[in-house]
Amino acid sequence: MPDNSAFKNTLVALVENKPGVLNRIASLFRRRNFNVDSLTVGRTHRPHISRMTIVVDVKRNDARIIAANLRKLVNVIDVANVSEEPHVSRDLALIKVRTDDVESRNTVTEICDRYPARIVDIGTRVAIVEITAQADIVESLINDLRPVGIVELVRTGVVAMGRGVRILDSDYEPPVQIGEADGLERYGV
Repeated sequence: MPDNSAFKNTLVALVENKPGVLNRIASLFRRRNFNVDSLTVGRTHRPHISRMTIVVDVKRNDARIIAANLRKLVNVIDVANVSEEPHVSRDLALIKVRTDDVESRNTVTEICDRYPARIVDIGTRVAIVEITAQADIVESLINDLRPVGIVELVRTGVVAMGRGVRILDSDYEPPVQIGEADGLERYGV
């Protein structure tokens, strides 16, 4: 199987943690016909900021154009292409495989021993394998488990962070609404 990772770029966007932000970003991708390979969203250590990790196929779209379009959105605080710098990325997958005989159970165990994977649940007919690794390693495990018989599969999508002192953070504070400021003064704050 060819390595397609050279055609993938990972963008990280800091966005306001508000309802509708994900919808605005998804609408941008739909309108501009950008293809997303993976999109994950999660809270950060700042309650008003969420972090989006977006993996895009650069054979179809230029990552710089996608980043520039993201920066134009009102709720986007900052965007970085972490593919252009040393970074750590991880993808988590749960893979349910057939293990209804001794041979298949042994095969699954042997395959897991070759990867940073472990069996997290096993029954008489199926087992669930968990792996957290770079996307290409997750893909490789999935390909090795196919002959055993994959019954169900779910992946979280990629999350990424710059290595060392490469930090994507913001001092952004949401603007205080006029009504909110008045309310605080009434309470002596």
